[in-house]
Amino acid sequence: MRVLDLSRVLAGPWASQVLADLGAEVIKVERPGGGDDTRGWGPPWLRDPSGAETSESAYFLSANRGKKSITVDLTRPEGQDLVRRLAACSDVVLENYKVGALDRYGLGYADLSALNPRLVYCSITGFGQTGPYRQRAGYDFLIQGMGGLMSLTGEPDGEPMKVGVAVLDIVTGMYAATAVLAALAHRERSGRGQHVDLALLDVQVATLANQAQSYLVTGSNPRRLGNAHPSIVPYQAFATADGHIILAVGNDGQFARFCQVAGRPDLAADERFRANAGRVLHRAALVPELERVLAMRPSSDWIASLEAAGVPCGPINDLGQVFEDPQVRARGMRLEVPHPLAGTASLVASPIRLSGTPVAPGTAPPTLGQHTHEVLAEVLGLDEATRASLREVGVI
Repeated sequence: MRVLDLSRVLAGPWASQVLADLGAEVIKVERPGGGDDTRGWGPPWLRDPSGAETSESAYFLSANRGKKSITVDLTRPEGQDLVRRLAACSDVVLENYKVGALDRYGLGYADLSALNPRLVYCSITGFGQTGPYRQRAGYDFLIQGMGGLMSLTGEPDGEPMKVGVAVLDIVTGMYAATAVLAALAHRERSGRGQHVDLALLDVQVATLANQAQSYLVTGSNPRRLGNAHPSIVPYQAFATADGHIILAVGNDGQFARFCQVAGRPDLAADERFRANAGRVLHRAALVPELERVLAMRPSSDWIASLEAAGVPCGPINDLGQVFEDPQVRARGMRLEVPHPLAGTASLVASPIRLSGTPVAPGTAPPTLGQHTHEVLAEVLGLDEATRASLREVGVI
């Protein structure tokens, strides 16, 4: 499969990175001179073997492994012609321009599907191709607020908070990859591609999950609970004698075992706390009791004893601890790949594990325009003189 990736920043590149992990040839089209906006979103920057900073931002590296980069000026007729020719021999086009922006260049769905009826064309925008907000720009932070996630995140008496990573962009990219794969499966049966319309706001509303359903069932807005869970108790972070742990009690049996380890079997016997529904109802009475108990022993002691008793719990790791965790290391979630500027780049691996068709580790995210001449020569058959003339006038 060949994916022509006209997207930038995170949601679109995340989708194409998933497809690259699964074996697609992804040709990332960037503007000459600057490229994807995230190339400039630093520091931090990748460093070369001498320790000097390169021009590659950590942000860009996070979403572009396994791709080829070409630079094409889409505002020029010659550049538009190159993209049309690439689309004619591609399986998928990914783009996240404002609604109608690519139509002005003859690169919209109607234009490219006329050239290639088998093309799956995926558009990712903030608000979708229809509706009163369709012309607005959409960013993850903005839509976390508009879509309700921030109203659920943060301490009860604090300000609404965004999530610590651009989770909405990432989940939208995952939905986009899923939708593209579904459209490709349909194409195998029908012979025709289709237009996929992904909106960040739609994805945010859809992924409110149980919180959205709780609102629809009750008509009441869920409130912020910090690290606590609206429907399970105890299911939150607790301070210990030397730090914090997460206690994630998912059923009544686990709660009873926790109480035994904690030396408080009376809590499990208390009619108010015996079942989860009661614990949720009497949260204000139970949680202070747990806080007092958990503060008496260090984190490592709690984790060891609770794990031995089959009570879900764990530490709150920083990223250094994450990448040193023996389970993360055993699963190979850190990659070392060759990089043309840095010698070697450390990357995060794909989490997908397929028994029959393992995900390839892929190549390092490309430098800007690294593959322009290779792609134009090998895919479009442009000779050296033609490529040189296009470079001379700034089209590539």
